Order: sequence, then structure tokens, then C-alpha cells
Amino acid sequence: MTDEERNRLSTFEARLRQLIFLHDDLKARHATLQQALVEKERMLEELQEKHRELENSYADLKQARIISIHDNDVADTRQRLSKLVREIDKCLKLLNG
Repeated sequence: MTDEERNRLSTFEARLRQLIFLHDDLKARHATLQQALVEKERMLEELQEKHRELENSYADLKQARIISIHDNDVADTRQRLSKLVREIDKCLKLLNG
């Protein structure tokens, strides 16, 4: 083997080692990115589930508010009717008086 062939072989070996190193580095980065992607997907699923729970809770609160407003209206109406009945009773007493 001539010196030129040895130099070429040496250069080839150095470049091959560099390519192997870069390949290993890219493989490691790919694995890291894959793990990060899996983690982000898990977080996304958790956030979507929490969002669904919050939407359900909000819908329940809206229903409860509608019911409570309705209940308050009924109570207010009863109070007003009771007051009117008392006033009518007073008027009847004065007329019968």
C-alpha cells in the first residue's frame, strides 16, 4: 500500500468515525425529542380532560344558578303575596270595623 492510499484510508476512517459519532448523536437527540413528544401528548390529554371537567362544572353551575334564581323568584313572589293578603285583611277589618 502506498502512502497516498494510506492517507486516503486514514481520511476515510476519520470521516467514517465522524459520521458514526454524528449518527449516534442524532439518535440520542431523536430519542430525547420522542420522549418530550410523549410527555407533551400526555400533558395535552390531561389538559383536555381538565377542560372537559371544567365545561361540565360550568354547565352544572349555570343550571344551579337558573334553579336558584327561580327559587328566589318563588320566595319573593310568596312574600309579596303574603304582604298583599295581610293588607287585604287589614282593609276588611276596617270595613267590618
